[in-house]
Amino acid sequence: MTTVQPGSFLTLHYRLSGPQGDVINTFKDKPATLSLGTGELSPAVEARLLGLNEGDHTQFDLAAGEAFGERNPDMVQWVARKLLIELGDPDQVYHVGDVVQFPTPDGSGSYAGAVQAVREDGAVQFDFNHPLASQPVTFEVQLIGVL
Repeated sequence: MTTVQPGSFLTLHYRLSGPQGDVINTFKDKPATLSLGTGELSPAVEARLLGLNEGDHTQFDLAAGEAFGERNPDMVQWVARKLLIELGDPDQVYHVGDVVQFPTPDGSGSYAGAVQAVREDGAVQFDFNHPLASQPVTFEVQLIGVL
């Protein structure tokens, strides 16, 4: 039986949920594929996967803040309309609750922010904290394949 180790490539179904319910749930769709250690899952979640075997189906709870850290008020920031135009669609209209993807400075990835407010001058306030920061998390996983 194959066991999850650092750097393992996994095919799995998983459900990530917080107090308000599911955030991600692949059980109703195609399974996910990912590699441990690449940042696709939080380090706390990855640590819980280590040692599990192919075919295992389990669930574990993480304490508030353990999975995605504590909320950081410095990660709630206003972004000027000029910068938003440079980074994306100049005709984009932002609404509270929208989640917007931004490119990383080196262009190799992306990160997301949730719209908190929009000013008359077009500036948008984003919360760049993970939606489950400072929250308890339940992680359910069914390991289909481990390489």
